[in-house]
Amino acid sequence: MECKNYRVAVIGGDGIGPEVCDAAKQVLQKTAEQDGRIAFTFTDLPWGCTWYKESGRMMPEDGFDILKGYDAILLGAVGRPDVPDHVSLHGLLIAIRQGFDQYVNLRPVKLLKGAPCPLKDVKREDVDMIFVRENSEGEYAGKGILEADRAEQVGVFTRRGCERVIRYAFELAVKEGRRRVTSVSKGNALNYSMVFWDKIFAQVAADYPQIEADSLLVDAASMFMVRDPARFDVVVCSNLFGDILTDLGAAIAGGMGMSAGANLNPEGRFPSMFEPVHGSAPDIMGQEKANPMATVWAASQMMDCFGRPDLGKKILAAIEAVLEEGKYRTPDLGGSSKTSEVTRAILEKL
Repeated sequence: MECKNYRVAVIGGDGIGPEVCDAAKQVLQKTAEQDGRIAFTFTDLPWGCTWYKESGRMMPEDGFDILKGYDAILLGAVGRPDVPDHVSLHGLLIAIRQGFDQYVNLRPVKLLKGAPCPLKDVKREDVDMIFVRENSEGEYAGKGILEADRAEQVGVFTRRGCERVIRYAFELAVKEGRRRVTSVSKGNALNYSMVFWDKIFAQVAADYPQIEADSLLVDAASMFMVRDPARFDVVVCSNLFGDILTDLGAAIAGGMGMSAGANLNPEGRFPSMFEPVHGSAPDIMGQEKANPMATVWAASQMMDCFGRPDLGKKILAAIEAVLEEGKYRTPDLGGSSKTSEVTRAILEKL
């Protein structure tokens, strides 16, 4: 039996990033050993804010050339107090997303068994959304003007950029057997970019008559996520709105320590990148308080990307089993377990 070896670049980054990446590496390695048909070779790259303080860059000049040789990227977290957030974010995370045309940011908002939910009278199955966030342009394009007494931030929306991510959302709905795609916009106020987005959404939706197409303003979507989360199935939105709404989704589905994200180049021309949605949390760095579940969930998304959704489901089931048992929980979930203890529990459930 041929064994496929996947080369994964690991950018632990800052704060708790290296700790949660280590947990995901252990889970991936265990999954590979059990399966026997895949293997992993991990390469740790010391890029991030420490690299920036030493070199003036978040990653080396030939960073993209280095990363091109890998099948996937596992990212921990970026940021620390003595480096401006816009420098760390654009210097590494957004740079990789744009440089490798990872135009789909896929973030599941799913309430697992045993995960806490702050909403009253909501059944677990009511919280099961997939956010498809445009990830390469929009409000985070990084273009504008900054002067002493004036700043302009330019959002870039192209037909190609909007259409491909909206079409991805509809194709995902068909593939996953989902019934509805909801577009989140703000066309009443953003009278150029979002009107353009709305028009393209309507055009793409016409190609998928079997899928219900729904459009909401972002403020209404925020309200309905809290009051009626069951109304959402697949959600497609711009870079900014997707970023904000998925943090709200994380709060609904157990907290930031439970929120994973995949930055995908669907055509496979470049490696895709997998990460937890939470930040670097420097206040708990090195204290074994970090929740590794989001990063392990991101590892399951990596398995989906490699064409092994069976292994992705297996990893997610192990997370859910630990949550449901309730014995091992990190402080963000109301427990006192260490990062290593939760990781060990996930490995045992595998």
